[in-house]
Amino acid sequence: MAKIVLGIGTSHTPMLNAPVGDWARFIERDRFRPHLSKDGRPVNYEELAQLAGPEVAAQLSPEVFADKHQRALAEVERLAAVVRNAKLDTLIVVGDDQKELYDDDNMPAVLLYRGETIRNVPLKGHPGPDWARAASAKYFEPDVARDYPVDAKLADHLIAALMEDFDLSCASTLAEGYGEGHAFGFVHNRLLCGMTIPVVPVFLNTYFPPNQPTPGRCYRLGQALRSAVESFPGPQRIGVLASGGLSHFTVDEELDGRVVRALREQDAHALANLPREQLNSGSSEIRNWICMAGAVEHLSLRRIEYIPAYRTPAGTGTGLCFADWS
Repeated sequence: MAKIVLGIGTSHTPMLNAPVGDWARFIERDRFRPHLSKDGRPVNYEELAQLAGPEVAAQLSPEVFADKHQRALAEVERLAAVVRNAKLDTLIVVGDDQKELYDDDNMPAVLLYRGETIRNVPLKGHPGPDWARAASAKYFEPDVARDYPVDAKLADHLIAALMEDFDLSCASTLAEGYGEGHAFGFVHNRLLCGMTIPVVPVFLNTYFPPNQPTPGRCYRLGQALRSAVESFPGPQRIGVLASGGLSHFTVDEELDGRVVRALREQDAHALANLPREQLNSGSSEIRNWICMAGAVEHLSLRRIEYIPAYRTPAGTGTGLCFADWS
């Protein structure tokens, strides 16, 4: 039977695509975007700055930025090597779509992609400044669209097996001119780096109410994915990767610490009962990690690295996290 032999969790923030000198420039965008406080209340940048403690300012020196940037990029390279050395037949990628493919006219809670390939297209428009556009462009092909292989047979098997307990959406094509979103583009362009491992994209609606899967349902979906993989005939080696997270755009070290601790201790109850009001906006991507954790609960955590990457005095940034299980 097929087996899940590898679990990966990785942040995918544009901070990982930007040179360290641009980290302080994120304030140009953070000042004007909507934010949430750590307890999930809508706040603006000025209100968030009033809530931030004095310890945040100490995290904003060029020296601290350089240290965290170097450590984070080293982790991305380490995980790329872990994937390369695992000799996988297929990589199931659990990510979110931020209205890159799916919008309010049809927002699936859970969608499995079953086409023979999935396309990655160059970035077209971008509302931000040139430095921000350059960071976003690294999720996508630089010049011409590229079709990446999908394990359509495994995808079809997963859909059939999961339909016993989950109401899934599925797709076999993308709309003309559109390509995979950044959660999946990060995997292809920063972790696989030319490796032709077929993927099975699993889209979770982490961001947009009212049909975000609950943390408990995300964990059960991961468990069901493992069960479905193990009923797939053949000796295939399968990996499961969570793309995104942890907390952002407001860094919440307490929330991230709960997640990291639960991952270390394989505490399914803690993951399934994370407060839903704190899993919104960017922090909603923690759901991808919860799903992955459910799929790899039979594996051992090898390494987890957490880096609270503040970028403004208001405490905005990303709780960077990188982990692998085998």
